[in-house]
Amino acid sequence: MAINSQTKNSKKSINVAIIMDGNGRWAISNSLNISKGHKKGVEIVRKIVEESVRQNISSLTLYAFSSENWSRPKPEIEAIKKLVIDAINNQVPELIEQKVKLKFFGHVNKFGKKIVSKIEEAENATNTDEGSLNLNVALGYGGRQDFLDITKDIATRVLSNEIKIDDIDEDTISQLSSVPVNDIDLLIRTGGDRRISNFLLFQIAYSEIAFIDKYWPDFTKEDFIECIDNFKKVSRRFGKRI
Repeated sequence: MAINSQTKNSKKSINVAIIMDGNGRWAISNSLNISKGHKKGVEIVRKIVEESVRQNISSLTLYAFSSENWSRPKPEIEAIKKLVIDAINNQVPELIEQKVKLKFFGHVNKFGKKIVSKIEEAENATNTDEGSLNLNVALGYGGRQDFLDITKDIATRVLSNEIKIDDIDEDTISQLSSVPVNDIDLLIRTGGDRRISNFLLFQIAYSEIAFIDKYWPDFTKEDFIECIDNFKKVSRRFGKRI
């Protein structure tokens, strides 16, 4: 069954995902424009990426823009698009220096040719097999949409006799998913809400989850370290009795 030769989770370390919630509410609480909240959020991403490298994290997967976020006001979406380009221009040189491998996933094409081209440039510039961190950014992504895309892909492959129904298993789903990492060990959500919000529904099956009351722009390196330290203390049984 030839599906995807890409190897995911190649490093034996911690795979962390973050739902970076609260940019808008942080901006409002500080009497600022919503775009200022997103800009501050990008600054926090930079700090957490640096700390992830220091903590020897294998992968950091960030929920930057969901498939549901397209329903937000057009000026906010346009500001986010500009912020994506600015963030790539400003941070890719640092990522290269830190040997961080950048990967975007989701329905990225909806953001237009200019952003897609910029994303491709950034991914090519940071592409390395000896990276210190795999940085995965969800853009135009939704977990349900990912399942729908996988289902259509599998159906097409079965109809073309590329794969057999009996050969379909969890590995098939993992390989056909747009998500670059198979299993998330620790999911962090800021902003105070206690929900998953359609993020990595397949990959977080056995994740430890840390809900943080702080808005994302208030999230600190020390908060991140505390989440990692608490995770390391957990006895993970995966349904087994120890």
